[in-house]
Amino acid sequence: MGVAAWSFLTNHARAMRFIAEQPDARLRDLAAALDVTERTAYAIVADLTDAGYVVKERDGRRNRYHIQVHLPLPDAIARERTVGELLDLLVAAERRPRKEAKRAAR
Repeated sequence: MGVAAWSFLTNHARAMRFIAEQPDARLRDLAAALDVTERTAYAIVADLTDAGYVVKERDGRRNRYHIQVHLPLPDAIARERTVGELLDLLVAAERRPRKEAKRAAR
């Protein structure tokens, strides 16, 4: 079975995970991590900022991003969960050793 050409996570969710791990990263870095253009990365960050999930703070010549982890997910099915809870799951799963992750998937 090959690797799927799609993802369970949207680019917005993937961007939030990236920002959580690297709050002072440049849009260029985000674009490279998501494999999208800088314009698309900018639009994703603008969406997240406009929705209130990300706060952008100017730090010298750079931007620093803060995720509002206390906010509920924008999904009707998962509204009782917060952005922070989702990010905790994603980061924990990524840091878990491969054997443990496979065992947990069974």
